[in-house]
Amino acid sequence: MKPLKQLSILRLPFRAMEEVSKGMHSIIKMISNRRDNKFPILCLPFLAIEEIFKTMDPIEIINFSLISKRTRTVAKLMSFYSKYLVHLYVRNFTLDIGLLGTKKMVTCTYIMTSDKKMNGKSEEKEQNGCIEREVYNYSKNPVEEWKQLSTHVLDIFKKQAIDGLLMQMDAFVDQNISIINFFKVTEKPVNNCFLYQLNHQNNVDANVAYLLNSVTINNSLDTWLDIKKYYFDGKIPKNLKGLNINNSRWIGYERLLEIDSKNVTLENDKISNKEWNLFLKKWIAMETNVNLEFLQLSRKHLETFRAHVLHDIPHEVVDGEVKRLLKTVRNKSTEINGGIDIRRIDGKTATFFVYREFWTESLAISIH
Repeated sequence: MKPLKQLSILRLPFRAMEEVSKGMHSIIKMISNRRDNKFPILCLPFLAIEEIFKTMDPIEIINFSLISKRTRTVAKLMSFYSKYLVHLYVRNFTLDIGLLGTKKMVTCTYIMTSDKKMNGKSEEKEQNGCIEREVYNYSKNPVEEWKQLSTHVLDIFKKQAIDGLLMQMDAFVDQNISIINFFKVTEKPVNNCFLYQLNHQNNVDANVAYLLNSVTINNSLDTWLDIKKYYFDGKIPKNLKGLNINNSRWIGYERLLEIDSKNVTLENDKISNKEWNLFLKKWIAMETNVNLEFLQLSRKHLETFRAHVLHDIPHEVVDGEVKRLLKTVRNKSTEINGGIDIRRIDGKTATFFVYREFWTESLAISIH
């Protein structure tokens, strides 16, 4: 093979000669501008620009795209953005836009704040081998600027869905409707949604119902809310992989029948033993919750549940020496001893057992 300096440029294909010519022109121009300390990135060939973009973190990409219409157009042409996850956060004092890189090894967060002292500040820390970068931006109207920047980021990174939404429902109470309407206007579904409140005296029922009725949730819904009304009119999303309701007092029997998720946790439910009995009979007949794979309840006493709920349902008490590996919360598996089995008409088995996680115990049902 000839050394590079002996290769004749005239023997290259025309398109390759064009790219070499563009590159040489850009290098010459860059050298001529060296005293001005400028780097004319937009004058480089596209492949060169793309390589430069691959060395930039998401915040640098966002800042570059905000310079002008031309830089925004260039940023949108990049084809490797699919590796980034976009998470939106609404919480006390700040509204954040988080971008998570491949395997979540790098996390970059753009933070809108009403605190002037934080404007322009940046922080970087390493935790468990992951790099976290945070950049603060002061705004007199953080909600509006956060919505505008969120729209820009979703556009630049070509996101068809919002990967994650974490929203504190009592953080910006007066602007909750405006924020929810923003999600409606984007017409982008949310993959994973986490809703909570800090002050449980606050009544967030109306805003939570409006969000659930306005936003499509694809994958999981996790709520830590104090819903006041038993007849809460928010819709529970269908076909979720995960549904976790920390305070499920408002989930009555009729709503229980409507749930159609794979992995369900209902803490502090007020469903009666008679209603659980009716629910299980409908499940056996494949009339409800046919996609259910795991159900966790805040009831600790397996034998009490058996006596009051399974009394007229055919079931089998499995010997405590029998060990089985069963699916549990978040698609994990746990080895259990014994348990109580009931069978559905299609042959699937639901095993009741005591599920232990950290220092807590709860009644769980694993379908296999």
